[in-house]
Amino acid sequence: MSDESRNDVTRILHAVERGEARALDELLPLVYDELRLLASQKLSHESPGQTLQATALVHEAYLRLVGSDCGGWQNRTYFFGAAAEAMRRILVEHARKKRSKKRGGDRHRVDFASADVMAEESPDDLIALDEALTEFSGTDPAGAELVKLRFFAGLSFEQAAELLDISPATARRHWNYARAWLYGRICSAD
Repeated sequence: MSDESRNDVTRILHAVERGEARALDELLPLVYDELRLLASQKLSHESPGQTLQATALVHEAYLRLVGSDCGGWQNRTYFFGAAAEAMRRILVEHARKKRSKKRGGDRHRVDFASADVMAEESPDDLIALDEALTEFSGTDPAGAELVKLRFFAGLSFEQAAELLDISPATARRHWNYARAWLYGRICSAD
């Protein structure tokens, strides 16, 4: 994304916060390609045969973002952080639905109209990660944000570091610590 586009996104986010009706219409075209790339990166590791579309994940995440209070997005960093959080919640919700016995347990319902979103991880693993990540965010909020951007939004170290305004080396240090902490928490829960 060029510097001009970054500035446009920030300008439009400020307009959204002020309640300008046209601002949301201007926002999607500017961020859509980047959101789709993030979703595609995350979902590119899907096992063969699963029907998953990055477009569905992007659309659901965007609808949740603009359907919320649409505030607090001081700049594109906050917006993409919120987008990563929305994608995480969508994937976790899907994992919980998939695991739920009252919804058919391991049976797969195909909804062609809404193109269901599925994570590559097992539902139990994804839910355990989500619970550990929620706990970790109380200990290390910056590390938790990095995990959300890397794991749930599929960003590279460089992309996540740029959004968090840290160096890629610092991002890797946060990542290594977060992985060790989360692994320890998840394994101790078993």
